[in-house]
Amino acid sequence: MANPILKVSGLKVAYGGIAAVKGVSFEVQPGELVSMIGANGAGKTTTLKAVTGVQAVQSGDIEFLGRPIKGQGAWDLVKQGLVMVPEGRGTFTRMSITENLQMGAFIRNDNEIESDIERVFSLFPRLKERRNQLAGTMSGGEQQMLAMGRALMARPKLLLLDEPSMGLSPIMVDKIFEVVADIHAKGTTVLLVEQNASRALGLANRGYVMDSGEITMAGEAKALLADPKVQAAYLGA
Repeated sequence: MANPILKVSGLKVAYGGIAAVKGVSFEVQPGELVSMIGANGAGKTTTLKAVTGVQAVQSGDIEFLGRPIKGQGAWDLVKQGLVMVPEGRGTFTRMSITENLQMGAFIRNDNEIESDIERVFSLFPRLKERRNQLAGTMSGGEQQMLAMGRALMARPKLLLLDEPSMGLSPIMVDKIFEVVADIHAKGTTVLLVEQNASRALGLANRGYVMDSGEITMAGEAKALLADPKVQAAYLGA
């Protein structure tokens, strides 16, 4: 097995003395799509924030591309290829779609930015139709598309997606998961955090189940989907 692109060991995060993440360990191999599922409040988002330098780490180790990154800022990690689409999307609401995509390429200095914008437009034709529209006037689903497109503009080596389907219509959820599968199929390694367990595990190679700040189950995605405990807790079976 190749060296993991991301390796997290014994990660602990606390808010004001309250433990939110309690010694979590997991890894992502190059080329994988790994899903982390769990109920709201399980610690999934806090884990991603800690990995990407947004949230302070109490203890534990984080390695990206074989190098320790704990304590580094999000800006430096994006330059290294670790890019997250946050929960809530976080688009620049007073900028146009095109300007948001250009901001995603802010760290780059090459002549392929425009071609990458066209690549994003091929993934999300609706964005191309409205390329001059202000992001703040778009629907939640359209803003999710834009946030994902903006992240791709940084050419991530590992793309972290935090609850991309949250609050979206069923049709838009279908589109988002379709694009996630396409992004992965075209070579991007993905760590997907989702409450929609069936859809997330349906896409993934492997999965982790997080509950109350701890990893409680891990394995091949198909095996987790078939596990009675996962079905009872997350699939309504």
